[in-house]
Amino acid sequence: MSTFARNWQHAVVTGGAGFVGSHLCSALLAAGTAVTCVDDFSTGRRENVAPLLRHPGFTLLEANVSEPFDVDRPPDLVLHFASPASPADYLRLPLHTLDAGSLGTRHALELAHRAGARFLLASTSEVYGDPRQHPQNERYWGNVNPVGPRSVYDEAKRFAEALSTAQAETYGTDVGIVRLFNTYGPRMRGHDGRAVPTFVRQALAGEPLTVTGDGRQTRSLCYVDDTVRGVLAAAGHGLRGPVNIGNPVEVTMLELARLVIRLAGSRSEIRYIERPTDDPAVRCPDITLARDKLQWEPRITAEDGLRRTIEWFRATAAEGAGAAAPGT
Repeated sequence: MSTFARNWQHAVVTGGAGFVGSHLCSALLAAGTAVTCVDDFSTGRRENVAPLLRHPGFTLLEANVSEPFDVDRPPDLVLHFASPASPADYLRLPLHTLDAGSLGTRHALELAHRAGARFLLASTSEVYGDPRQHPQNERYWGNVNPVGPRSVYDEAKRFAEALSTAQAETYGTDVGIVRLFNTYGPRMRGHDGRAVPTFVRQALAGEPLTVTGDGRQTRSLCYVDDTVRGVLAAAGHGLRGPVNIGNPVEVTMLELARLVIRLAGSRSEIRYIERPTDDPAVRCPDITLARDKLQWEPRITAEDGLRRTIEWFRATAAEGAGAAAPGT
């Protein structure tokens, strides 16, 4: 845990049944914080939080944050993570994504302001678009196509950052912004369109791994446990940000595909497919600010994180097969 950890009494996590959100809920509960998870299950999954329902400090509120909402008791921390985050989801739910970034952010900010709580926005490296600065630091304004197919997610997060900043300047709300880079790990959905779960699912099924373009485009992969530590460090510090939370070690998509094949013990081959429109050529965070202000940096290597992720996918597939087997 960070040097700047606070003893939060009650945290609200919007999008708490999602991939990163559910890990945040678990980490907060483990630290003794009561948690209210707010989710409309448009992309979140009930099974992500099902084990938490037995915890006396956990409350599940099914609600769409794009509509006004409230919770049973005032929080001292609001983590706004409600948004479709994968290409498959935000392309399927474009208006829902824009609403989550605009109306959803406004309602989560209002909840935090009423309660005098710390508010932390989950933004994204996608605000940098297809960057012309490499690596990307927080002073870079980005290169985003505002009407391209990815714009609903990119611009929703950019607007959410502007709205959060305006709220802090206008009303003095205690606001923080984290920009997350390519988080991966257990609880990702195999068909969500992101590289790691797609490659893992394909490798375990013995299918060809579909690498887009020539595979030379890069991403920087941060294991979810490291991301959660960074998020909570930013929440506890009080830094407004934005601050990059990601792994500064780059990997090409072709290298990633080959690594997943090796770690999964798969015989899958690699198949090249068309690269999506506006797909960023590079992605790598400058985490100087996080290191200096939060004393945070990732600890888990790509090999270790991918092994854990592959084993989770393998175990989940085995559980599903067992549940479907006759006579069990």
